[in-house]
Amino acid sequence: MLILRGAPALSEFRIKKLEQRLRLLAAAPVSVYAEFIHFADLDEALDEREQQILERLLRYGPRLPEQAPMGIQALVVPRPGTISPWSSKATDIAHHCGLGKIRRLERGIVYTLSLAMDPDADQIDQLVAPLHDRMTEAVLYDSEEADALFVHATPKPCQAIDLLGAGRPALQQANQNLGLALSEDEIDYLVESFTALGRNPNDIELMMFAQANSEHCRHKIFNASWVIDGEPQERSLFQMIRNTTHCSPENVLSAYKDNAAVMVGPEGERFLPDPRDHSYIYNREYLHILMKVETHNHPTAISPFPGAATGSGGEIRDEGATGRGAKPKAGLTGFSVSNLRIPGMEQPWESDNGKPERIVSALDIMLEGPIGGASFNNEFGRPNLCGYFRTFEQWVDGPSGRELRGYHKPIMLAGGLGSISEGMIEKRVFPAGSQLVVLGGPAMLIGLGGGAASSMASGTSQEDLDFASVQRSNPEMERRCQEVIDRCWSLAEENPILFIHDVGAGGLSNALPELVHDAGRGGSFELRQVPNDEPGMSPLEIWCNEAQERYVLAIDADRLELFERICERERCPYAVVGQATEEEYLCLGDGYFENQPIDIPMPLLFGKPPQMQRDVKHRTFHKPEADFGAINLREAALRVLRLPTVADKSFLITIGDRSITGQVARDQMV
Repeated sequence: MLILRGAPALSEFRIKKLEQRLRLLAAAPVSVYAEFIHFADLDEALDEREQQILERLLRYGPRLPEQAPMGIQALVVPRPGTISPWSSKATDIAHHCGLGKIRRLERGIVYTLSLAMDPDADQIDQLVAPLHDRMTEAVLYDSEEADALFVHATPKPCQAIDLLGAGRPALQQANQNLGLALSEDEIDYLVESFTALGRNPNDIELMMFAQANSEHCRHKIFNASWVIDGEPQERSLFQMIRNTTHCSPENVLSAYKDNAAVMVGPEGERFLPDPRDHSYIYNREYLHILMKVETHNHPTAISPFPGAATGSGGEIRDEGATGRGAKPKAGLTGFSVSNLRIPGMEQPWESDNGKPERIVSALDIMLEGPIGGASFNNEFGRPNLCGYFRTFEQWVDGPSGRELRGYHKPIMLAGGLGSISEGMIEKRVFPAGSQLVVLGGPAMLIGLGGGAASSMASGTSQEDLDFASVQRSNPEMERRCQEVIDRCWSLAEENPILFIHDVGAGGLSNALPELVHDAGRGGSFELRQVPNDEPGMSPLEIWCNEAQERYVLAIDADRLELFERICERERCPYAVVGQATEEEYLCLGDGYFENQPIDIPMPLLFGKPPQMQRDVKHRTFHKPEADFGAINLREAALRVLRLPTVADKSFLITIGDRSITGQVARDQMV
């Protein structure tokens, strides 16, 4: 491992803010110096010329004088076993600069804290805590310990669950250990299904089922049947929402069946390359409007910056993966949290009601989350034009007495608008033999089990599962994927994409089965064809991780070569991982272990999992009448104006670049 010192890591402004925060913790002045440090994992030693190129590449950062500081040193690095977004980009740049001997670059920050006192171990831990995000980073006290960033493990095999031998308790234990969030009905369903198959399920099959049937992917509560006060309800919550379109279908071209909805747009001109000679010409066509809003709550509650960033990234992918390819254009982000309780600015209605230990505070969410969402939009190249922000936390009377209502588990909303050509709105039912492709970045051990986490109440999951469900963003990779998609749909009838889905919750374990299921097909896949930056992962981890910036596509076999040329031109990674089959059966082979970790009929995964049922009754209770007699009108008005729901929220917009893409006719803040 090669270690290279970098430039100062923080601006003077950020250093001063950090010193103020640490001073409160130490009850004494603390001087801070922060400097980048780089680690290179090499196949062989670099020669002098290559070393000079690498040193020039790593010369960046704030233009501040370097120091030789003395004090407590803490090295903050990405959590061992993960790969940071910076690493992916830097390694790619190094390879394009001819540094093929570099397996991977990684970066850390060395913080030096100078204090007048000599702190003990507990005080050091307290001071180091604000320097890193414990969900995505680790703290080392010796740079040589950074070897752990480049551990090369051998692949782990899949594990079978002894259902036939130990019965239902074996599945219940796996449900807890793997964080599957399966209901009792779903456990019964799986016991019955695998008993009928006459074999034990593998851990990868159970995790795949849990992700594909999670609240995030299946909307079990919204699709549940309801009985209210003994009366069965005619519609589920989702059917009630869909009923609005059923009653007013005018100008709706696609709704509730794809990654985003589409409505009729105006006729206009697009400046696109001619597929015959690649010269740019104006194409007159209908510019139909697509729209999408979704939430990314659990990751944002655990780690706000990457949670909100990947929330925005997932919504952008949904837009691009609508129909047979579409173009994202403008975004929005929004946040609902509990009371902020800003130190020194606590409001009269705010009190400390506690929170689950592993969920960050509402203030931390609003300090980091909006920056994460804006950062992804900026780096991808999409203006973030709209936003919302509200707080709510209140004790109210209820049937069981006083109860606390609020947004301890936040709502992180990501949405946007885009455009799609008329001929691209409908996906095509692809034939058997179509090539099934993963487009985008490699598999990494991040975001594991995030779909199932959506089915859990806040703070009830195991801590290591919370760590595993945190994702990381790479907007530059997503931009490359979008360029490939744009080149494909601009080919009109020659578009090689027949069907496309983004990879979100559940990773490939949800996206690839859903891809073939939606076309009424089965699929035969090879696990080791999946691009993978962490070869030590088990089949479950490769198949189910939620590494971001990926899409799955069904490509016309006759146009695969055209698709490959487009990917190579845009320097976008891709891999053919399988092909569609006529029989609705799902088979995943593992060439390394020469076995089949997944071997199930498609109906087991998508066919008949039990529908959730909700049987509820109204409960009456005494509701005291509101007493306005003691309210001072002036004070009440000032409180309303200070409430974040009412107060100015333009910071959600001004933190982003509102002129990206050149398609914004007027800055809304002017």
